[in-house]
Amino acid sequence: MLRLIVPITALLLGASLLLLGSGLLNTLLAIRGGLEAYPDDTMGLIMSGYFVGFFVGTFIALPLIQRVGHIRAFTCCAALASCSVLLHVLFVSPLSWLLLRIMTGAALVILYTVIESWLNSQATGAQRGRVFAVYMVVNLGSLAIAQQFIRFGSPSGFILFAISAMLITISLMPIALTRMNQPEITVVPRLKISAIAKSSPVAVAGSLLSGLAMGGFWGLSAIYASAIGLTSSGVATFMSCAILGGALFQYPLGRYSDTHDRRRVIIAVTALAAVSACLMWVASYFGNWVFLMAAVYGGFAFCVYPVSVAILMDKLEHENILSGASTLLFIHGIGAALGPALAGQGMALFDQHALVGYFVIMQLALCLFTARHLAENKIQPEDNSAHFVAMVRTTPTVLEMLPDEESWLEDAVPQNPEAQASQSEEESLTGRSSHEEPRSE
Repeated sequence: MLRLIVPITALLLGASLLLLGSGLLNTLLAIRGGLEAYPDDTMGLIMSGYFVGFFVGTFIALPLIQRVGHIRAFTCCAALASCSVLLHVLFVSPLSWLLLRIMTGAALVILYTVIESWLNSQATGAQRGRVFAVYMVVNLGSLAIAQQFIRFGSPSGFILFAISAMLITISLMPIALTRMNQPEITVVPRLKISAIAKSSPVAVAGSLLSGLAMGGFWGLSAIYASAIGLTSSGVATFMSCAILGGALFQYPLGRYSDTHDRRRVIIAVTALAAVSACLMWVASYFGNWVFLMAAVYGGFAFCVYPVSVAILMDKLEHENILSGASTLLFIHGIGAALGPALAGQGMALFDQHALVGYFVIMQLALCLFTARHLAENKIQPEDNSAHFVAMVRTTPTVLEMLPDEESWLEDAVPQNPEAQASQSEEESLTGRSSHEEPRSE
């Protein structure tokens, strides 16, 4: 494992610093918006701006990197993201924050694309699974740790914004100083949504509804935690618990889905997520129990999207896996962009607990849709030919690092010399290639 990590240390360090800065900013803005007395529906629109920018940035990232190279693109966008953090303090108004969130989202998706495409180029086919796993640990671990920086200053002041900007700026150093060769950029195409919906409607519904739920989570959970009476440090703990729960649940639930009908797994996971959201509502009146229920809800909710991707993988031909997964990511992004705005409207009409109600509605909607689909297709059991891969929403570039990619694509990892020798010996004895169809007697 050490041999694997050392060559990509600069990329992982840059990703970690970047996620620390951006993760801190997301929670910081939610708390600061409450202190500025911004209505919940306004904050929902502001937080949606990030996902809109993230969505738009996916179309800009590859052309920009192809034009100026990885390091220059990263330098430019890191400077832009760092400036946007500080501008949130200079221009404190809903409209300026909305525009800045769009700018931040576009800049960050380009930064993630640089890192992920570079990681992909550094890993051989046999290493991609481990590289992907390490990157996911860095991703979720950094986001969880980022919440704790809230303890280092007051959200109403300048210090926390400065820390966020510095972390994003410092992420430049390992990337700019690396001596690794810059890779070639490849474009991951997308299948038509209609084709995927026809092949696997549950995967499409799961991606959209999990995007709606997770967009609301990332955008407004910190506001909810603050509204139920948690201090700034309590908000940080609440967010960290939910993220860590999501990280811990993915592997066991994912492995379970590899040996069972994934549609039934989706039904169970979404039902349990809805129940845990209700319990989180109840626990909000009983002190520290809310942290436990946040972890349980995050554990189930974070699993919905990767199980949805695995459902699609079971349906598609190998050569269409990456393009299909890219389309699901696109659908998930649409949901994530709409989620905070919709949930914010609910919180404005009712109260902070409307966010939990929103989570319940999204999870139960997917649960009921999947149950109906399963009832209509009982005679067609799912064939779990693919393997679950723990993941969070990221850029289409990271899909090329998925662990089983070498078995999906024609350019698979070459066999080892012993296997090739054994195959040659078999061919010499049988008088035909192993790729030929056996002759009928």
